[in-house]
Amino acid sequence: MRKIYTFLFLILYSELLIAQKLKSDTTQHLNEVEVIGVRERIQIERLPDVHGTYLTAGKKNEVVQLGGVNANIAERNARQIFAKIPGIFVYDMDGSGNQINVSTRGLDPHRSWEFNIRYNGVLGNTDMYGYPASHYNPPAESFERVEIVRGTGSLQYGAQFGGMINYVNKQADTTKRFSFESVNSVGSFGLLSSYNAVGGRVGKLTYYAYYHRRNSNGYRQNSRSEAASQFVKLQYDFSSKLSLKAEFGHTDYVYQIPGPLTDSMFYDNPRMSTRARNYYEPDIYLPSVTLHWQMGPRTLLKWTNSMVLGFRNSAMIDAFATVKDAIEPSTGQYKNRQVDIDKFNSFTSELRLSHQYQTGRIRGVLVGGIQLMNNDLNRKQMGKGSTGSDYDLTLIVPNDWGRDMHFRTKNVALFVENVLYITPKLSISPGFRLENGQTDFTGYIRYLKPEVVPNRIPHQFPLFGISAQFRIDKDNRFYGGWSQAYRPVILKDIIPASVLERADKNLKDAEGYNAEIGLSGRKGKIHYDLSAFFVQYNNRLGSLILNDPDGTAYVFRTNIGDSRTKGVEVYVEYEFIRRNKTRLSAFTSTAYMDARYVSGSVTNGKENQSIKGNKVESVPEWTSRNGIEFTCHWLSATLLYSNVSKSFADAFNTVAATANGAKGVVPSYRLVDLNTTFHLTNRYTFRLSVNNLMNKSYFTKRPTFYPGPGIWPSDGRSIVATVGVNI
Repeated sequence: MRKIYTFLFLILYSELLIAQKLKSDTTQHLNEVEVIGVRERIQIERLPDVHGTYLTAGKKNEVVQLGGVNANIAERNARQIFAKIPGIFVYDMDGSGNQINVSTRGLDPHRSWEFNIRYNGVLGNTDMYGYPASHYNPPAESFERVEIVRGTGSLQYGAQFGGMINYVNKQADTTKRFSFESVNSVGSFGLLSSYNAVGGRVGKLTYYAYYHRRNSNGYRQNSRSEAASQFVKLQYDFSSKLSLKAEFGHTDYVYQIPGPLTDSMFYDNPRMSTRARNYYEPDIYLPSVTLHWQMGPRTLLKWTNSMVLGFRNSAMIDAFATVKDAIEPSTGQYKNRQVDIDKFNSFTSELRLSHQYQTGRIRGVLVGGIQLMNNDLNRKQMGKGSTGSDYDLTLIVPNDWGRDMHFRTKNVALFVENVLYITPKLSISPGFRLENGQTDFTGYIRYLKPEVVPNRIPHQFPLFGISAQFRIDKDNRFYGGWSQAYRPVILKDIIPASVLERADKNLKDAEGYNAEIGLSGRKGKIHYDLSAFFVQYNNRLGSLILNDPDGTAYVFRTNIGDSRTKGVEVYVEYEFIRRNKTRLSAFTSTAYMDARYVSGSVTNGKENQSIKGNKVESVPEWTSRNGIEFTCHWLSATLLYSNVSKSFADAFNTVAATANGAKGVVPSYRLVDLNTTFHLTNRYTFRLSVNNLMNKSYFTKRPTFYPGPGIWPSDGRSIVATVGVNI
């Protein structure tokens, strides 16, 4: 590390000399102009009522401006990036910034799959109906901002209770023919990250491209990761009203999975590993073409065609932590690993139109459109892999899979939403969405008869919603709304794990609604957003034990019950000092959630047991992030304190941990992070992040599937240093 820091110091020193030389050259020709004021570090904003072809009036929304956030960007530390967004639950499971796993309002955080995930407005969920996780993972260095709209806006963008997260890329500097940015980081556990981007405008063509690599040995033993991503954007402006944009993104990382731990292992040494031969790789491409046409002064059309293509690969010994992966005396070799490959082929075409109009004294904005989806998820599992230790997807017998299945979906959705300004301050936004589609499950499962495998899931229902907003003044507003939502049955929910399991042939998509009411704005030195919410989530998937007429028992995968989550979300920031070049503030971003099953039964392995009244798994009652921020001249610093209360790993609310670590309480944890940013000049930036300053050992969830049941420790204390250059 000493060599690395010496190298960084030399870079900074040389860049300061260059900057000083440029300054001295400039002052020979220009008179000195002094501008006195506070460096504006905007972090959290709100979307306007009309945002392109989206309506956000009356809906809870936030915009995180990455340029104003003190955070560990190189490793995409979600609790720091979303520190001022109340209610964000962060699931840390694989370190090194490979994946952002977040949720809100009592939903499942796995790969953020309860959200409609978009990148520059392009749908990024791998397969919204088969596997809605976001496996496409661009670097946070490429983000200009992150837009979050809660679930009451789901009529406009589609299925998912959580809402929408839109990661927006940095834009090319159109005043230059060529510009260059380089962001390079080094840190604990062998972290090396390099992001390099070019952009500019030549005539009517605007271009932007980046290349990124990140390597890390990982906090735990056998947790090495290697990530790479590339992105190209070309936009041609035919006129000031008509443009065509093409984007092509690719992300790929290989992560060595260190395996789950039992509780005794975790408390003895959270950095230990139970696996040395497990690997995971999502290799994803996201191409898109978007037509942007300002048809008139009040009418805008946007047509986006996009695809998610690629693979999710793994080679693993998938077993509890108590099962050792050891050389077998009879063969002198390790066991054969299991190879699984998902192949994604998802196509989306979305046509959106917004139109402003006036009817008498009432002004309105109408947004409508159509969304077409054609997806094919091909899942190949239970392949007999090699006995080696390197990442290898080779099968002992080529194309010999225990399961080879297709999950094909065709769906069309129509949506309309209209904001009506009853008065200049009061607006009402009714809307609806009509879903019409079907998913067909076919394929081969070795241990099942061919006629048992096929399944068909319809997606046919209307969704309605309404929201309202009252602007007290230009900075403050009341908002509230109610909106129906649904989440499709996904592939993992209906695959029988053995001959003793069966899947319901009449499965229903999860459906329900979101409701919220809130007050947000600023008054003097106080910035705030206070809200209360209610989420009804029906038709949850689970397993029951049933009996055949002859008395033979079997496990039945079906809809098992309903849940509801209610709570409050509070963001308050107070500026103690704001003058000249100095600013001092303190904030709290806190959420209380009560998530419980209101009906339902689940098998405990021997019998069906009621879960009515139990808490929903992986939902802490309290999630609170609190910080102090200080800015003076060229220095900015944030001290962040996070407090997350305990949660349960299963629907039975098991308290005592099982021997294999798969069930039990997830203990509460408290963390401290310190992030500083030095703005050396307008071109040069230096960041220093100390994550988990007190080196607390903790974990956030006991997963029931990938990456395996048990404890997955989150990272201990680490230091990351970053140098940014803009030319």
